[in-house]
Amino acid sequence: LSILLSLLVPAHATRSPDCGGILTPSGLSYLAQVSKSHTENVLRQDLVAPTAPDLLSGSPEPSGNRINSVKVTELSLSLVPDAGLRLSVDVDLDVTPAPSSTKAMRLSILADLHLEMTPEGNLELVTSACKPTLEELQSTEDIESKSSSSDVDKEINVNKICPEVSKLLLFPNEQLMSLTAQFPVTPNCQVQYLPLAVPVFSEQGITISLQTTFQVAGMAIPLPVSPVPFSMPEPTSSSSSHLTLALSEHFYTSLFFALEMAGAFNMTIPSPLTTAAMAQKITQMGSLFQEDVPVTLQAVFRSSPRMVLEEDKAALKLFLTVHVGAGSPALQSFVSVHVDMSAGLLLSVTDTRMTISAAAIEDTDLSLAASNVGPVPAALLEELLLPTLRAEVPAQLNEVLSEGVILPHISNFTYTNVNIVIHKDYVLVSCDLQLPARAG
Repeated sequence: LSILLSLLVPAHATRSPDCGGILTPSGLSYLAQVSKSHTENVLRQDLVAPTAPDLLSGSPEPSGNRINSVKVTELSLSLVPDAGLRLSVDVDLDVTPAPSSTKAMRLSILADLHLEMTPEGNLELVTSACKPTLEELQSTEDIESKSSSSDVDKEINVNKICPEVSKLLLFPNEQLMSLTAQFPVTPNCQVQYLPLAVPVFSEQGITISLQTTFQVAGMAIPLPVSPVPFSMPEPTSSSSSHLTLALSEHFYTSLFFALEMAGAFNMTIPSPLTTAAMAQKITQMGSLFQEDVPVTLQAVFRSSPRMVLEEDKAALKLFLTVHVGAGSPALQSFVSVHVDMSAGLLLSVTDTRMTISAAAIEDTDLSLAASNVGPVPAALLEELLLPTLRAEVPAQLNEVLSEGVILPHISNFTYTNVNIVIHKDYVLVSCDLQLPARAG
């Protein structure tokens, strides 16, 4: 199996994206808002620190100009279509050029930023242009003395501000790297989201296409091939949400395939039946079991589960073989039944996890696969097994799915005001970003 998987993995690496996201202008404004206090702290450390090079003179030698306070009055991020982002920061500074006077000065930083992809496949925020300017707002000095002290060099130490300008935002590159981290689905199954290309910048927002990969027991597994290449739906300009995630039908089918490969869906189902009770319906059983013992069902997938998305509806199609038997630890099976069933699914998001839960079984088809007790009519199989399967299969599925699957996200931020809309072939998740106070 390991050799087979290793042969298949290279082909898997070239497949198309199966999910993605659009960060809207509203989301960008929120990121700017929560970066404001961080920006102020960074500038305060850089400019007020006694050991910092003199911002006003551009020289590491003190010129007598001391910056007493730093206050960010404005910070904005705007989209530059087909290019990247424009960062604009206005900072009010109180400067003491002489013991008896203070100057109020405005430091303005205008920078163009764009995203690049590193050789390791991570996204990185890079500065492409940066222009800081400084102007004097007011002075406590007398008019006469102002001209004599106006020889304060107002040039910015560009070498200090510009190389670090992207760090004025809230740890962007650390957060971007967290996007591609491995997240656990079950103890031996992990999911990872990998950007396929540099995000696209448009007036509607920043669109990123992602490829999902799963590892089972540390080995990447080849996923089912998507029948239709997935592309992010066109963003709607009317959306007030910070972020829209799109998850394709293939994404969900891959998730269930990975869980099946990890053995998460192998089910042992207790039954209210006993061998004596079943012998009353199937007479040949009397010769197999001399004592009355509990009947147990063991369900295994004979084909991978498949997620089906229609408008406003999600369903999981299950293709099981159920072995009916008794005995422990080894099950002595006397009947095997093919069971095809469809379960409605409910989707919800908490924090950054999507929880998938199976609702009622919608339809079921049973057929006899093998029997050691002669022919058994389908109607009798349904009478004996169906109530237990209808109750237990969703319950055991939900036990596996209860932890949910972590969605693509950057560290520290969670999702709130979530709205999920199911379309044919894909699911849209509209949500707002939230940075908890402790993280800020």
